[in-house]
Amino acid sequence: MSRLLYAITSQALVQDRARLYHAVSAAVDGGARLIQYRDKWNPPAQRPALARALLRCCHAAGARLIINDDPVLAQAIGADGVHVGQTDASLARARALLGADAIIGVTCGNDLARAQAAVDGGASYIAFGRFFASTTKPDAPPADLATLRRARARWPRLPICAIGGITPDNAAQVVQAGADWIAVVAGVFEAADARAAAAAYCTALTMD
Repeated sequence: MSRLLYAITSQALVQDRARLYHAVSAAVDGGARLIQYRDKWNPPAQRPALARALLRCCHAAGARLIINDDPVLAQAIGADGVHVGQTDASLARARALLGADAIIGVTCGNDLARAQAAVDGGASYIAFGRFFASTTKPDAPPADLATLRRARARWPRLPICAIGGITPDNAAQVVQAGADWIAVVAGVFEAADARAAAAAYCTALTMD
């Protein structure tokens, strides 16, 4: 199964429009194949224009755009999919709005039962974490590598995403445990050079 870098926008980034476009373009140039537009801070009326611009940027470089926790916005702009968290919009509602071909991911924390429910509900991928200390969500409950191993054994053909404090230096640990995708916020979008940071993660993904 293909390994890929999944870069998620940060609070500081989405509040600086010029920097947002530049950083996303740089991350995609560096090898990120999925971008998640996560925006809990700008007024809802501003988000469609931002998301459309990011969608154009991603598609121009062969990457895909996922919207965080807003299936309606994803549908309105023609995004490639949506990610729903443990308390976000429901998977069933997202699938009904976006259709069978949309990429829909679900946050599962460290919970295989939640992952099973997501798979049963038609999730395109499942995400576990946090695996390491995180500056983005320092209070997020920890997940362990054994959960990834069990998930990989249970769902050998389903993309599994790992998130939380992942760096190029520790990425091999989650990959070896079963993650196909690594999701990163600060490691890419708070780096001085988003392109170089993304490239470093992509290199790490090739290491076994």
